[in-house]
Amino acid sequence: MGIKMKICSWNINSIRLREAQVLRLLRDECPDVICFQECKSLVENIPQKSFYDLGYSHMAARGQKSYNGVAIFSKIPISKEFSIDFADLGQARHIAVCLENGFTIHNFYVPAGGDEPNMETNLKFAQKINFLNAMKDWFLSNIPKKAILVGDLNIAPDENDVWDHKKLLKVVSHTPMEIDKLLEVKKSGDWIDVFRKNKPNGKLYSWWSYRSKDWSLADKGRRLDHIWVTSDLKEMNFKNSVLRDVRGWDKPSDHAPIISVLG
Repeated sequence: MGIKMKICSWNINSIRLREAQVLRLLRDECPDVICFQECKSLVENIPQKSFYDLGYSHMAARGQKSYNGVAIFSKIPISKEFSIDFADLGQARHIAVCLENGFTIHNFYVPAGGDEPNMETNLKFAQKINFLNAMKDWFLSNIPKKAILVGDLNIAPDENDVWDHKKLLKVVSHTPMEIDKLLEVKKSGDWIDVFRKNKPNGKLYSWWSYRSKDWSLADKGRRLDHIWVTSDLKEMNFKNSVLRDVRGWDKPSDHAPIISVLG
Protein backbone atom coordinates (compact mmCIF):
# COMPACT_ATOMS: atom_id res chain seq x y z
CA MET A 1 0.00 0.00 0.00
CA GLY A 2 3.08 2.20 0.20
CA ILE A 3 2.19 3.55 3.64
CA LYS A 4 4.10 2.91 6.84
CA MET A 5 2.60 3.83 10.19
CA LYS A 6 3.58 3.16 13.79
CA ILE A 7 0.65 2.98 16.17
CA CYS A 8 0.71 2.64 19.95
CA SER A 9 -2.08 1.77 22.39
CA TRP A 10 -1.81 2.27 26.14
CA ASN A 11 -4.21 2.12 29.06
CA ILE A 12 -2.54 4.97 30.90
CA ASN A 13 -4.66 4.84 34.10
CA SER A 14 -4.72 8.67 34.42
CA ILE A 15 -3.13 10.71 31.67
CA ARG A 16 -2.56 13.67 33.98
CA LEU A 17 -0.88 11.61 36.69
CA ARG A 18 1.40 9.94 34.14
CA GLU A 19 2.15 12.84 31.83
CA ALA A 20 5.90 12.42 32.36
CA GLN A 21 5.76 8.73 31.47
CA VAL A 22 3.81 9.52 28.31
CA LEU A 23 6.36 12.12 27.24
CA ARG A 24 9.20 9.68 27.86
CA LEU A 25 7.47 7.04 25.75
CA LEU A 26 6.80 9.48 22.92
CA ARG A 27 10.44 10.56 22.87
CA ASP A 28 11.71 6.97 23.01
CA GLU A 29 9.34 5.35 20.51
CA CYS A 30 8.09 8.21 18.29
CA PRO A 31 4.84 6.55 17.18
CA ASP A 32 2.84 8.27 14.47
CA VAL A 33 -0.36 7.73 16.44
CA ILE A 34 -0.88 6.95 20.12
CA CYS A 35 -4.22 5.87 21.60
CA PHE A 36 -4.95 6.11 25.31
CA GLN A 37 -7.60 4.46 27.44
CA GLU A 38 -8.68 5.19 31.00
CA CYS A 39 -7.53 8.80 30.75
CA LYS A 40 -9.61 9.71 33.83
CA SER A 41 -9.84 13.33 32.74
CA LEU A 42 -12.16 15.80 31.17
CA VAL A 43 -10.94 16.63 27.66
CA GLU A 44 -10.07 20.22 28.57
CA ASN A 45 -7.79 18.98 31.36
CA ILE A 46 -5.72 16.62 29.22
CA PRO A 47 -2.15 18.04 29.03
CA GLN A 48 -2.38 18.66 25.30
CA LYS A 49 0.38 21.25 24.94
CA SER A 50 3.10 18.87 26.16
CA PHE A 51 2.16 16.38 23.46
CA TYR A 52 1.71 19.07 20.81
CA ASP A 53 5.25 20.25 21.48
CA LEU A 54 6.52 16.80 20.46
CA GLY A 55 4.65 16.92 17.17
CA TYR A 56 1.32 15.37 18.19
CA SER A 57 -0.69 18.33 17.01
CA HIS A 58 -3.90 16.45 16.21
CA MET A 59 -6.15 15.15 18.99
CA ALA A 60 -9.55 13.55 19.33
CA ALA A 61 -10.87 12.62 22.77
CA ARG A 62 -13.87 11.87 24.92
CA GLY A 63 -13.49 12.46 28.63
CA GLN A 64 -15.03 11.94 32.03
CA LYS A 65 -13.93 13.24 35.38
CA SER A 66 -12.01 10.54 37.31
CA TYR A 67 -13.29 7.62 35.20
CA ASN A 68 -12.92 6.05 31.76
CA GLY A 69 -11.89 8.39 28.93
CA VAL A 70 -10.25 7.74 25.55
CA ALA A 71 -7.94 9.87 23.44
CA ILE A 72 -6.02 9.70 20.18
CA PHE A 73 -2.97 11.88 19.49
CA SER A 74 -1.57 11.89 15.98
CA LYS A 75 1.21 13.41 13.93
CA ILE A 76 -0.95 12.63 10.90
CA PRO A 77 -3.79 15.09 10.29
CA ILE A 78 -7.28 13.95 11.32
CA SER A 79 -9.97 14.58 8.72
CA LYS A 80 -12.92 13.35 10.78
CA GLU A 81 -13.72 12.11 14.28
CA PHE A 82 -16.73 10.43 15.83
CA SER A 83 -17.72 8.39 18.86
CA ILE A 84 -20.43 5.85 19.62
CA ASP A 85 -22.07 5.37 23.01
CA PHE A 86 -22.13 1.59 22.82
CA ALA A 87 -24.87 -0.01 24.94
CA ASP A 88 -26.03 3.51 25.90
CA LEU A 89 -23.87 3.53 29.01
CA GLY A 90 -23.24 7.27 28.85
CA GLN A 91 -19.51 6.65 29.36
CA ALA A 92 -16.43 7.78 27.44
CA ARG A 93 -15.31 4.44 26.02
CA HIS A 94 -14.91 4.97 22.27
CA ILE A 95 -13.35 7.48 19.94
CA ALA A 96 -12.63 7.03 16.24
CA VAL A 97 -10.75 9.10 13.70
CA CYS A 98 -10.31 9.10 9.95
CA LEU A 99 -6.75 10.07 9.09
CA GLU A 100 -5.70 11.95 5.98
CA ASN A 101 -3.64 8.91 4.91
CA GLY A 102 -6.88 6.94 4.48
CA PHE A 103 -6.89 4.84 7.65
CA THR A 104 -9.69 4.79 10.21
CA ILE A 105 -8.74 4.09 13.82
CA HIS A 106 -11.17 2.94 16.49
CA ASN A 107 -9.97 3.28 20.08
CA PHE A 108 -11.94 1.29 22.68
CA TYR A 109 -12.03 0.94 26.43
CA VAL A 110 -14.35 -2.01 27.04
CA PRO A 111 -15.87 -2.22 30.56
CA ALA A 112 -13.84 -4.38 32.93
CA GLY A 113 -16.90 -6.28 34.12
CA GLY A 114 -16.49 -6.41 37.89
CA ASP A 115 -15.61 -9.54 39.82
CA GLU A 116 -18.44 -12.01 39.23
CA PRO A 117 -19.12 -13.36 35.71
CA ASN A 118 -22.88 -13.33 36.12
CA MET A 119 -25.15 -10.97 34.17
CA GLU A 120 -28.05 -11.35 36.60
CA THR A 121 -26.20 -10.58 39.80
CA ASN A 122 -23.43 -8.28 38.54
CA LEU A 123 -24.51 -5.14 36.70
CA LYS A 124 -20.94 -4.38 35.60
CA PHE A 125 -20.63 -7.75 33.92
CA ALA A 126 -23.98 -7.27 32.19
CA GLN A 127 -22.80 -3.88 30.93
CA LYS A 128 -19.66 -5.49 29.54
CA ILE A 129 -21.59 -8.15 27.64
CA ASN A 130 -24.07 -5.57 26.36
CA PHE A 131 -21.20 -3.36 25.22
CA LEU A 132 -19.65 -6.23 23.25
CA ASN A 133 -23.01 -7.07 21.69
CA ALA A 134 -23.41 -3.44 20.66
CA MET A 135 -19.93 -3.42 19.12
CA LYS A 136 -20.77 -6.51 17.09
CA ASP A 137 -24.06 -5.05 15.86
CA TRP A 138 -22.45 -1.74 14.92
CA PHE A 139 -19.70 -3.35 12.84
CA LEU A 140 -22.21 -5.62 11.13
CA SER A 141 -24.11 -2.49 10.08
CA ASN A 142 -21.02 -0.40 9.35
CA ILE A 143 -18.57 -2.75 7.64
CA PRO A 144 -15.09 -1.39 8.36
CA LYS A 145 -12.51 -1.01 5.60
CA LYS A 146 -8.87 0.02 5.86
CA ALA A 147 -9.46 0.24 9.59
CA ILE A 148 -7.51 -0.41 12.76
CA LEU A 149 -9.09 -1.24 16.12
CA VAL A 150 -7.02 -0.75 19.24
CA GLY A 151 -7.56 -0.55 22.93
CA ASP A 152 -8.02 -2.14 26.29
CA LEU A 153 -10.66 -4.72 25.43
CA ASN A 154 -10.45 -6.20 28.94
CA ILE A 155 -10.51 -9.75 27.59
CA ALA A 156 -7.65 -12.19 27.16
CA PRO A 157 -9.12 -14.52 24.52
CA ASP A 158 -6.40 -17.11 23.96
CA GLU A 159 -5.16 -19.77 26.35
CA ASN A 160 -1.69 -18.26 26.00
CA ASP A 161 -3.02 -14.78 26.79
CA VAL A 162 -3.15 -15.64 30.50
CA TRP A 163 -0.68 -17.08 32.95
CA ASP A 164 -2.90 -20.08 33.77
CA HIS A 165 -5.80 -20.92 31.48
CA LYS A 166 -7.51 -23.43 33.77
CA LYS A 167 -7.27 -21.28 36.90
CA LEU A 168 -8.70 -18.24 35.13
CA LEU A 169 -11.63 -19.82 33.28
CA LYS A 170 -14.03 -18.49 35.92
CA VAL A 171 -12.24 -15.17 36.36
CA VAL A 172 -13.65 -12.12 34.59
CA SER A 173 -11.55 -11.31 31.49
CA HIS A 174 -11.03 -14.97 30.50
CA THR A 175 -14.45 -16.60 30.87
CA PRO A 176 -15.90 -18.53 27.92
CA MET A 177 -18.82 -16.10 27.62
CA GLU A 178 -16.56 -13.07 27.28
CA ILE A 179 -14.27 -14.83 24.83
CA ASP A 180 -17.20 -15.91 22.68
CA LYS A 181 -18.57 -12.36 22.62
CA LEU A 182 -15.18 -10.91 21.68
CA LEU A 183 -14.82 -13.43 18.87
CA GLU A 184 -18.25 -12.35 17.62
CA VAL A 185 -17.01 -8.75 17.53
CA LYS A 186 -13.90 -9.86 15.69
CA LYS A 187 -15.96 -11.77 13.11
CA SER A 188 -18.45 -8.92 12.65
CA GLY A 189 -15.77 -6.61 11.23
CA ASP A 190 -13.62 -9.35 9.70
CA TRP A 191 -10.85 -8.20 12.01
CA ILE A 192 -7.37 -9.73 12.26
CA ASP A 193 -5.50 -9.81 15.56
CA VAL A 194 -2.05 -8.69 14.40
CA PHE A 195 -0.23 -9.88 17.51
CA ARG A 196 -1.55 -13.42 17.12
CA LYS A 197 -1.10 -13.25 13.34
CA ASN A 198 2.63 -12.92 13.90
CA LYS A 199 2.80 -15.11 17.00
CA PRO A 200 0.00 -17.71 16.93
CA ASN A 201 1.54 -19.60 19.85
CA GLY A 202 3.38 -18.64 23.01
CA LYS A 203 2.62 -16.45 25.97
CA LEU A 204 1.75 -12.79 25.42
CA TYR A 205 0.78 -10.39 28.23
CA SER A 206 0.14 -6.65 28.40
CA TRP A 207 -1.22 -6.29 31.96
CA TRP A 208 0.15 -7.25 35.37
CA SER A 209 -1.81 -6.58 38.56
CA TYR A 210 -0.75 -3.94 41.06
CA ARG A 211 -1.46 -6.55 43.75
CA SER A 212 1.72 -8.43 42.92
CA LYS A 213 4.68 -6.69 44.57
CA ASP A 214 7.18 -8.38 42.26
CA TRP A 215 4.99 -8.47 39.19
CA SER A 216 7.81 -9.28 36.78
CA LEU A 217 9.13 -12.26 38.71
CA ALA A 218 5.65 -13.67 39.34
CA ASP A 219 4.72 -12.89 35.72
CA LYS A 220 1.01 -13.59 36.24
CA GLY A 221 -0.06 -11.49 33.32
CA ARG A 222 -2.96 -11.23 30.88
CA ARG A 223 -3.18 -9.85 27.34
CA LEU A 224 -6.00 -7.37 27.70
CA ASP A 225 -4.73 -4.85 25.14
CA HIS A 226 -5.14 -5.44 21.44
CA ILE A 227 -4.48 -4.15 17.94
CA TRP A 228 -6.66 -5.48 15.13
CA VAL A 229 -6.83 -4.61 11.44
CA THR A 230 -9.46 -5.27 8.80
CA SER A 231 -8.84 -8.14 6.40
CA ASP A 232 -8.16 -5.79 3.48
CA LEU A 233 -4.90 -4.92 5.28
CA LYS A 234 -3.81 -8.52 5.85
CA GLU A 235 -1.04 -8.36 3.22
CA MET A 236 0.72 -5.59 5.10
CA ASN A 237 3.68 -6.40 7.31
CA PHE A 238 3.22 -6.01 11.06
CA LYS A 239 6.06 -5.59 13.52
CA ASN A 240 4.55 -5.87 16.99
CA SER A 241 5.89 -5.32 20.48
CA VAL A 242 4.72 -5.17 24.07
CA LEU A 243 6.83 -2.59 25.91
CA ARG A 244 7.09 -4.67 29.05
CA ASP A 245 9.87 -2.54 30.55
CA VAL A 246 7.47 0.43 30.76
CA ARG A 247 5.43 -1.53 33.32
CA GLY A 248 8.50 -1.22 35.57
CA TRP A 249 8.90 2.55 35.25
CA ASP A 250 8.32 4.84 38.22
CA LYS A 251 4.62 5.12 39.14
CA PRO A 252 3.54 2.86 36.28
CA SER A 253 0.20 2.01 34.81
CA ASP A 254 -0.68 -1.65 35.35
CA HIS A 255 -0.79 -1.95 31.55
CA ALA A 256 2.22 -1.87 29.25
CA PRO A 257 2.00 0.01 25.95
CA ILE A 258 1.63 -2.13 22.84
CA ILE A 259 2.93 -1.11 19.42
CA SER A 260 2.45 -2.25 15.86
CA VAL A 261 4.36 -0.92 12.89
CA LEU A 262 2.31 -1.35 9.73
CA GLY A 263 4.04 -1.26 6.39
